[in-house]
Amino acid sequence: MNEKLLNNIRQVEPYTPGEQPQTKVIKLNTNENPYPPAPGVARAIAQMDVDRLRLYPDPTADSLVSALAENYGVEKDQVFVGVGSDDVLSMCFLTFFNSEKPVLFPDITYSFYDVWANLYRIPFERQPLDENFKIKKEDYYKENGGVIFPNPNAPTAIYEELEFVEDIIAHNQDVIVIVDEAYVDFAGRSALELIDKYDNLIVVQTFSKSRSMAGMRIGYAISNPVLIKYLNDAKYSFNSYTMNQTSLCYGVEAVKDKAYFEETVHKIVETREWAKGELRRLGFVFPDSKANFIFAMHPEYDARELFEALKAAGIYVRFWGSRRIEQYLRITIGTREEMETLFAFLTTYMNKGE
Repeated sequence: MNEKLLNNIRQVEPYTPGEQPQTKVIKLNTNENPYPPAPGVARAIAQMDVDRLRLYPDPTADSLVSALAENYGVEKDQVFVGVGSDDVLSMCFLTFFNSEKPVLFPDITYSFYDVWANLYRIPFERQPLDENFKIKKEDYYKENGGVIFPNPNAPTAIYEELEFVEDIIAHNQDVIVIVDEAYVDFAGRSALELIDKYDNLIVVQTFSKSRSMAGMRIGYAISNPVLIKYLNDAKYSFNSYTMNQTSLCYGVEAVKDKAYFEETVHKIVETREWAKGELRRLGFVFPDSKANFIFAMHPEYDARELFEALKAAGIYVRFWGSRRIEQYLRITIGTREEMETLFAFLTTYMNKGE
């Protein structure tokens, strides 16, 4: 193709999502919730007035914003919603990371961060995790154009206590700090506790993990009204109707059922803690997980070979083969029965090796 033509085309290295097999498998590769959404979601689906689908949805997403504001004890003007947390985070990059200084994030983290930075021509620097895959907070004390990190981090599953998170925020009060909390419901205290204390903080969460609605694509940010206004200004300049009618309706029902939410989170955490013991029994090593997945390696078995053997048996886990993590697999916490099948296969596979 004409080289001059190519020079005027925005080219980026895209994010690579986990495999989405269309056949019946044990799917432990994309950190989905193994349990169905709240019962109220199913009722809303059955009662949905399909005639509403010919109308544009509410551009303010008021019903969902109101439900989230009530759930978290904040005002409506402190809540922003989008098409999954990916949409929300992308809009945050576009809106808030506009200096000529580099945005800082870990070198082993959610791999969409550098994709968005490259897409929007934002300078960035990856800060290396230490030998135990932990964030070194001192690396974020230097001058920068913004900070973003997940807590718990992905794919390591390591959760940092709120005091640690606050230290990074406090050292960066002249720039925006985004705490990506996709997995925080399986971990501990949220940075939402700090929203009123720091006007540079944005907390982003999702319905895809703890609320069992990855297929509906609902994410949200909570911050102060000024930053949320800037986000909405950017959104309305890009696409006024980001949330469809069904997402708004089903999302509200998911937020309302707190008892079901707490029940499914508890089951996943309980299964995760049991799974840690099973992995240790088989000789795996891993950072202590506080997410709905475990980031594990085995000192005697090649990760790619394990990945391929599991896949051949109809058990999907995540493998990257990237520098520093080439021997690690990320294993989503499924149901107890799914995890038992995983461990039965691994036990048989490893006994054959002996």
